[in-house]
Amino acid sequence: MDYSSIIDKKKARLAEIEALMGQLDFYDDNRKAGELLREHRGLETLTKSWDEYQRVLQQIADNTDLMKSGDAELAAMAEEELPGLQARILELEAAVQRFILPPDPLEGRDVIMEIRAGTGGDEAALFAGDLFRMYSRYAEERGWKTEPLEASPAGVGGYKEVVFKVSGDDVFSSLKYESGVHRVQRVPATEAQGRIHTSAATVAVLPEAEDVDVQLKPDEVRIEVCRASGNGGQGVNTTDSAVQVLHIPTGVIVRCQDGRSQLKNKEKALTILRSRLLEKKQQEEAAKYSAHRRALIGSGGREEKIRTYNYPQNRITDHRIEFTLYNLDQFVEGRLDEMVGKLQTAEVNDRLAEAGLE
Repeated sequence: MDYSSIIDKKKARLAEIEALMGQLDFYDDNRKAGELLREHRGLETLTKSWDEYQRVLQQIADNTDLMKSGDAELAAMAEEELPGLQARILELEAAVQRFILPPDPLEGRDVIMEIRAGTGGDEAALFAGDLFRMYSRYAEERGWKTEPLEASPAGVGGYKEVVFKVSGDDVFSSLKYESGVHRVQRVPATEAQGRIHTSAATVAVLPEAEDVDVQLKPDEVRIEVCRASGNGGQGVNTTDSAVQVLHIPTGVIVRCQDGRSQLKNKEKALTILRSRLLEKKQQEEAAKYSAHRRALIGSGGREEKIRTYNYPQNRITDHRIEFTLYNLDQFVEGRLDEMVGKLQTAEVNDRLAEAGLE
């Protein structure tokens, strides 16, 4: 499909934003400025990808002509270059397609991630810990920042629950596919017979909510201070630093005791609460998606089995797109890019079909 007319409109919008960026009052409204800067970054990436797409397309045409020429040496060189050019054109086309679609208003957000041990007892807690480590490594690879918000360590290791924030460029657009049930098949360290067990952990990826998304009215929020409990380390059990926040209209409760500062625990609890309330709004919005896209990025529910980690076969399978890799040992070290790329492509293709832009 020829996207030239769409690209022309995008270039006009890019010039419009650049004119706004040159005005003295551009940063007077920080939130609006941030949105425009994110849009500018996407449009700039789109135009660069489109320009390179045109150049590579011309190179393919030139090489095809050279292959038909009478010069055997030039024809051989042109033929040798062609597979690389054809692979590159597919990459560039995917990038162009992704950026011509209307951006998700949440794309530029940081995220709150919640990992909870599911079925499988101690092994599920250990797997939750493995997932936390995997996402921490992935964030480190991408140059993102992780910040722990709340954790309930399990006695055997791992976590009953761990909540943390991930900040950086394109965080939500990369991690939003991780929500759901992650299943692991392996021999637990405590298994004397060497039998493979199946356990699970749930992951929730919540875009960090802003005040404009969720307004917390004072009369709808009950904040209680209490004594921290559990294995919090020296000192944590002797201070009334834990904070519990109840959102009265929905019944959502958030408890935070990760730090010794009561004020910081309150701020963290309110951050998590806003993101959980935004998640509820997202679940309602998800009903508008096509069936395929709803299956791909989830309905917002945490009960959907999305992925299986099979250790004996070094296999990782994403059930939404029926895609399998045989590098589980690298995947759990944070090498998620290939899987994330496949999920992004699948979503883009579905959105293009919905918009009639295939």
